[in-house]
Amino acid sequence: MAETPSLDRSGWTTALDELTEAHAGESVTIEVLDPEIGHQYEAQRLPFSYLGYDPKDDVVIVAVGGRSSQYPVVLRHMVQHPKEIDVATLGVPEAAVQVLDEEGAATLISFFPVASGAETES
Repeated sequence: MAETPSLDRSGWTTALDELTEAHAGESVTIEVLDPEIGHQYEAQRLPFSYLGYDPKDDVVIVAVGGRSSQYPVVLRHMVQHPKEIDVATLGVPEAAVQVLDEEGAATLISFFPVASGAETES
């Protein structure tokens, strides 16, 4: 990821809520980079639903699908006990979020705008 300062824990909820609003209608890829099991894709360019932090359960949740008949089910990827969240703008308007857990695994969430002319189904 590009060099960016880590978000302050007290601002995680607000920052991730703002990212959800800013990237509504886009697609997302979720990758897990774990030193023990390697690099794995959890989702590839699926419709983005939301990204949030629950301070009570200390978990970051990224959800995909659930917004159309093509992807009617919401799938959630959770990062328990995150220790760091970094946000980087990769290009206009692409962006990415990296969440590090307490065991050293990184979850990379990459946003992709929907191609112009592509149909979106509600």
